[in-house]
Amino acid sequence: MRGTLSEQTGTQYDRRRTISAGRCAGLSPVWCVIMPDMPDSSVAAGPENALPGDRRRPEPGDVGQASGQLSTADAVSLIVGIVVGVSIFKIPGLVFSNVGSPLEGLLVWLAGGLIALAGALCYAELTTTWPRSGGDYEYLTRAWGPWAGFLFAWSHLTAILTGSIGGLAYVFADYACSLAGFEESRAAPLAAVAVVLLTGVNLAGIRFGRMAQNLLTAAKVLGLGGLVAAGFYAARFTELTAEAPVPEGMPGLGLAMVLVLYAYGGWNDAAFVAAEVRDRNRALPRALICSTAAICGLYLLINVAFIAGLGFTELRNSGVPAADLMQSVFGPTGRVAISLLVCISALGGLNGLILAGSRVHAALGEDHRLFAPLGRWRRESSVPAVALLTQSVVSLLLIGLVGTETGRGAIDGAVELLRIPAVEWGRFGGGFDTLIALTAPVFWLFFLMTGCSLVILRWKEPARPRPFRTPLFPFTVLLFCGSCVFMIWSSVDWAGSLAAFGGVQLLIGLVLYLISGQLGRRSA
Repeated sequence: MRGTLSEQTGTQYDRRRTISAGRCAGLSPVWCVIMPDMPDSSVAAGPENALPGDRRRPEPGDVGQASGQLSTADAVSLIVGIVVGVSIFKIPGLVFSNVGSPLEGLLVWLAGGLIALAGALCYAELTTTWPRSGGDYEYLTRAWGPWAGFLFAWSHLTAILTGSIGGLAYVFADYACSLAGFEESRAAPLAAVAVVLLTGVNLAGIRFGRMAQNLLTAAKVLGLGGLVAAGFYAARFTELTAEAPVPEGMPGLGLAMVLVLYAYGGWNDAAFVAAEVRDRNRALPRALICSTAAICGLYLLINVAFIAGLGFTELRNSGVPAADLMQSVFGPTGRVAISLLVCISALGGLNGLILAGSRVHAALGEDHRLFAPLGRWRRESSVPAVALLTQSVVSLLLIGLVGTETGRGAIDGAVELLRIPAVEWGRFGGGFDTLIALTAPVFWLFFLMTGCSLVILRWKEPARPRPFRTPLFPFTVLLFCGSCVFMIWSSVDWAGSLAAFGGVQLLIGLVLYLISGQLGRRSA
C-alpha cells in the first residue's frame, strides 16, 4: 500500500511540476530559480491530497478560518509591519560602535539580511507544504512530536509573544506621553489602552485587522522614506569612508551581529496566518522573500542616511540617531515628527503581532483539550476570538507586572520567597528589555528546531508534494540553523542567570503537556 500511495502522489506531483514549468516559460529566468515548482492554486494541497498519518486539524473554513482573506500584499505588509518596529530607531549607533568603519557596519546589516533571507527560503517550503495556521507550531509538532508544538505555543502565550506585545505597547505609550506632555505614570494605562483597542479591531474581523495593518505599514514606510531623504539632504558622503577603532570595552563584531539579527526578527510571523493567505502556494514564498529583501534594502538605506547625515563619530555616540538626524535638519519640529513616526511604527508592529500571534494559540486549542477554548473561531468575523482575548489578557498582566514599579516589586518578592536568583531589572534597561533577555534563549531554541524541522520532514515525509523547495538545500538550512546556534549562545551569555527563568517556563509547560495528555488529544 505504501508503494502505491507513493506512486500516486508522485504522479500527481509530476503533473503539478508540468503546470509550474509552463508558467515559468512566461517569467524571468531569475524568478523561476528562486520560485521553483509553484503549482496552480487549483491543485494546492488540501484534504484530498493529504497523506496517511496527517493530523486532521480543521482545514481553512472548517472552523471559521478566513481562507483567502489575505493577499500577497497583505502578507508583505504584515511582515514589514512586524519586523520594522522600533529597533531601527535605537540600535544603529550601538551597532556601529562595535565595528571599525561604516563599510564594516553596513556589511553586518547586509549579512543579517542574507541570514534572514535564508530563513525565509526555509519557511517558504514549510508554509506551502503544511499551509495551516500556526506556523512554527505546526512544523514543530509534525517534525518533533506534539510536545514540541505544545511548548512552543505555551512559551509564546505566556512570555515571548505577549512580552513583545507589551514591550511595543510601552514604546508607543512612552513616545505618546512625550508628545502630549503627559506624566510618565500615564504610560502603563496608555500601553494597556493600545493593546485593548487593537485587539478590538482584530476581533471585529480579519478584514479590519488587515486594513489597520496596511494603513500603519504604509504610514511607517512613508515616514522612513522621509527619514532617508533627510539624511541624504544633509549628506556628507565622505563619512562613508571614515575609520575609527572600536572603543575600549565594546564587545565588537559579535554584539553587532546579535543586535542586527534582533532588528530583523519577526519575518517568520507570516507563517502563523498561512491558512488565511489567498493563492498561498505562490503568495507565501513571494511575501517571505520579497519582504525580507525589501527590509534589508530599507535598513541599508536608513543606515547610509544616518552615516551621511550625522557622521560616523556622531552616529556611534547617539542613542537616538533618527531623532538627532531629524532635529539637525528640521530643528525641534523634526524631533516631534520622528516621535510620531516611532508611535506609528510601534502600533504597526503591535497590530501585526496581535493578528498573527493569536493563530498560534488557536492552533494549540484545536489540538489539545486543556486549551480547547482557544481553538474556537467566531464564524461571522472569521477570527479566533478566545485566543485574541486570552492573548490580550496575558499581555495586560505583563504590562502591569513587568512594566510598572509595583509589579516588578511583586515579582522581586516572589523570587525572594522561592530563593532563586534575583531579577536584574537595571542591567537590561527596563522591565520589557529584561523580559526579552530571559525569553531570548528559548525563542532562538525553537527557531533552531524549526529550521531542523525542514530536514526532518523531508526524511519523514519524502513523498509529500512540496510546491516550493528551498534552493541550495542543505546549505541554506545550515546557514539559518548556524545563525540560530550563534544567537542561542549569545542570548544565554547576555541573559546570564536570567536564562534559568526560561527553563522554568519550559518545565511548567511540560507539566501542563502531561496533564493535557491525560485528557486526550482533540484530533488524532
